[in-house]
Amino acid sequence: MIRYCQTISIALLILMIAGACQRNQEVKVEEEDQTDYSIYSMDNLVAWCVVPFDSLQRGPQQRAEMLGDLGFKKFAYDWRDQHLPTFPEEVKALGNNGVELTAVWWWIDGQGDHLLNPGNQQLLHYLDSLNISCDIWMSFDDRFFEGLEDSQKLDKAVEAVKELNKKVEEIGCNLMLYNHGAWFGDPINQIEIIEKSGLENIQIVYNFHHAHQQMEEFPQLLTIMLPYLNTVNINGMKQEGPKILTVGAGDSESRMLRTLALSGFKGNIGIIGHLENEDVQIVLDRNLRGLQQIISNF
Repeated sequence: MIRYCQTISIALLILMIAGACQRNQEVKVEEEDQTDYSIYSMDNLVAWCVVPFDSLQRGPQQRAEMLGDLGFKKFAYDWRDQHLPTFPEEVKALGNNGVELTAVWWWIDGQGDHLLNPGNQQLLHYLDSLNISCDIWMSFDDRFFEGLEDSQKLDKAVEAVKELNKKVEEIGCNLMLYNHGAWFGDPINQIEIIEKSGLENIQIVYNFHHAHQQMEEFPQLLTIMLPYLNTVNINGMKQEGPKILTVGAGDSESRMLRTLALSGFKGNIGIIGHLENEDVQIVLDRNLRGLQQIISNF
């Protein structure tokens, strides 16, 4: 009888352990299912680094059709001086193809008597005259801070950002700080600029391809950036490079993309076409496929 009871007890214990393991497994699955990966859906993806990075040198109409064919609903406008005269045509073509102009690019080179060079001024005029409300992704050339100590760089950046933000607000647009290397490209410095300026409307655009030195610390950095973060432009990531790599061809972007989704980030995700010697449609499509493959494995 004792042996029989012992047998029953052992059997019950095994069942209890199995049940506990099953419950733990169910909880884990439930947690996985609750992770929101909708930031990687097509409706939330922004095509970026497109206009100057196209071996076929498409015009506005061809470019808008290409973006629509790929399924993009959002587009950030990167340009060179030769592209600006057709900007009004670009806006019209995008609208006709169901693509939103989400952002435009400003590069502040610090040369001359004014913050905005003629190209940036022309773009600002277009945005105003065409009644376009979008984000303006802005970065400083490191020459803007040449010869200054960090504290002096901070003071100069704050004053410049205040002046630029005023111009942007006057036409109904939003100023974003874009990491492009050097002192200004450090998100910690950008956050300090935002906080010292007292401008609560300014946010950050973070680029994987300008952040190889931050790959290992990305989870900690993301926690700090998150309240300010507007857009993350993604890229294949390897510690040894290259700078531009197809999404899915690296060894770190999968982890970084998962960390981003788990953080609760709800902003835009940029897909870049940053290769000058290829058809940008092929480059964008390759990155889209790489992203889809990564997400399917989560």
